[in-house]
Amino acid sequence: MLTAVAVFAPLAGSLTALLLGRQIGDRASQAVTILCMLLASACGVIGFVDHVYLDVPKDTVVLATWVQSGTFHVNWALRQDSLSAVMVAMVTVVATLIHIYSVGYMSHDKTIWRFFSYLSLFSFAMLTLVTADNLLQLFFGWEGVGLASYLLIGYWYDRPSACAAAIKAFVVNRVGDLFFAIGIALIFVTFGSISFDAIFSSVVTHAHDTYHLLGYQFPVLDVAGVLLFLGAMGKSAQIGLHVWLPDAMEGPTPVSALIHAATMVTAGVFLMARMSPLMDYAPSALAMVTIIGGTTALFAATIGCAQNDIKRVIAYSTCSQLGYMFVAAGVGAYQASIFHLLTHAFFKALLFMGAGSVIHAMSDEQDMRKMGGIWRAIPVTYAVMWVGSLALAGVPPFAGYFSKDAILEAAWAAHTTVGMYGYICGLAAAFLTAFYSWRLLIMTFHGKPRADHHVMEHVHESPAVMLWPLLILSAGAILLGWIFREQLIGPDWHAFWGSAITIAPTNHVLVDMEKMPFALSLAPTVLGACGIALAYYMYMAKPELPSLLASRFRFVYELLLNKWYVDELYERIFVSPFKSLAAFLWQTGDVTIIDGIPNGLASITEVGSERAIRLQSGSLAVYAFTMVIGVVALVTIYLIIR
Repeated sequence: MLTAVAVFAPLAGSLTALLLGRQIGDRASQAVTILCMLLASACGVIGFVDHVYLDVPKDTVVLATWVQSGTFHVNWALRQDSLSAVMVAMVTVVATLIHIYSVGYMSHDKTIWRFFSYLSLFSFAMLTLVTADNLLQLFFGWEGVGLASYLLIGYWYDRPSACAAAIKAFVVNRVGDLFFAIGIALIFVTFGSISFDAIFSSVVTHAHDTYHLLGYQFPVLDVAGVLLFLGAMGKSAQIGLHVWLPDAMEGPTPVSALIHAATMVTAGVFLMARMSPLMDYAPSALAMVTIIGGTTALFAATIGCAQNDIKRVIAYSTCSQLGYMFVAAGVGAYQASIFHLLTHAFFKALLFMGAGSVIHAMSDEQDMRKMGGIWRAIPVTYAVMWVGSLALAGVPPFAGYFSKDAILEAAWAAHTTVGMYGYICGLAAAFLTAFYSWRLLIMTFHGKPRADHHVMEHVHESPAVMLWPLLILSAGAILLGWIFREQLIGPDWHAFWGSAITIAPTNHVLVDMEKMPFALSLAPTVLGACGIALAYYMYMAKPELPSLLASRFRFVYELLLNKWYVDELYERIFVSPFKSLAAFLWQTGDVTIIDGIPNGLASITEVGSERAIRLQSGSLAVYAFTMVIGVVALVTIYLIIR
């Protein structure tokens, strides 16, 4: 029952605020949604403790029969195991803190009830996703978070940029979702079921099945794994389908923290872990996961080094960190990917909400080039941003150090070419992560003030309702690595995960990562320190150096500033041609042909009617003359025929 309450309490809060928000007012809408989230987080934490520490056995709670069509039978059921317990606890706690933070951040908004309703709706959809007992229910939650993200990104619908960003996110995610849906169909055809238990119990039986397409044979599990990962690429913003994530910063900052840091974007990583019994028998799919993940980690980190919008820097950091998680999943260390997912949720939500506190202090300014010299005015925000940046950069003993280093160790321990590729990309990204994190800190808080005098006069610390959630997230960013490392990825990881994550007998990554040479294990920390030192030198000791380098290496700077021109490339390859095709089909196909034929017949009828009307003049002489002509014509025809 705890899981059911955790899942449906946010839905109750969302519906109450949505349907009664205008009547009960903003304060009551905030109160009811936050109370429902507090109830959900309490149930989530208690459920986590029950399943992980009190050895409550794995269970599935069937709530209702959802689909019954012939032999196709799907229940609406809640899966209760260690993986769902971790996700439910994380989602509910972080979402509750964001709800509370939003009370202060959105205090001047005109439709507060609508915003809180959307936040709670998103929380419900995400909780549905992580507690699903079958692929159809998971897909329902998957599409639910897509819908809620569309509503939240485009929340300020009077801004054209927000509307465009919402549509972009929705469309790009549909690309990945199409592959996900095809993957679900293939799994049903292969296994005769979409229930997780039925699929996982039959994986070994179907390990050598092949799929015939265009005269070639493909391993069924590899094809299914690739299709599932393509779906995950869209939701988790991996390279190629990442273009929606930075634009999604058009939504309010709490939306960035909830959707694009802690929850929605990690859905793809969760999917890989949930499907681990299948993925572990799909080596080609896992190789693809590793390559895409490593490439994304490095690619997004390079872009983060040149962005000037404080939220966009953190957004590309999210994209990069998700790449790390997929590297871990690709080499079979699903436990390490979920470990980093957990720690990342806290320190990345902290960074986004800290950035929101900065924006709040700077009168809605987001450009770091117009900040600087404000750390004394907002000391609490400054301190928590340091905590988040230290965790993100993987500096010991902060949480990110334990989880990110575990991923790099797992990539090395895979002893494969793709694993080494992921390891090298991860090392390079670790250096760049530390660099852009300290670039953000220095440009935002240090140096001479670059904002105008009026803005600097009004710089102030955020209210307590915004600061307390930041302090709680800071505690998580500091302590979670210490608390959970041994349980999640230590030698006794089986005791923690149970059957929630199962791997093939040949998968020894978690064992071999403990054998990594000490010098290699220090590499990420050393590179992170070098990145911090370089940022300090460039932006504190020699603040004129970035401009000089940008001028000298203009092409590289413009390439990174414009995000490798991926959006422009998509504009040329996809958007413009399809717009032209649509315009052609509209003007030629629709207007000229489809509408032209009936419109032409209507015009002929109209003209004929107008001419016939002219004959009705009302003159008896004309009518008599017409009758005479008619009689003459009939007599003539009769004589000719005769």
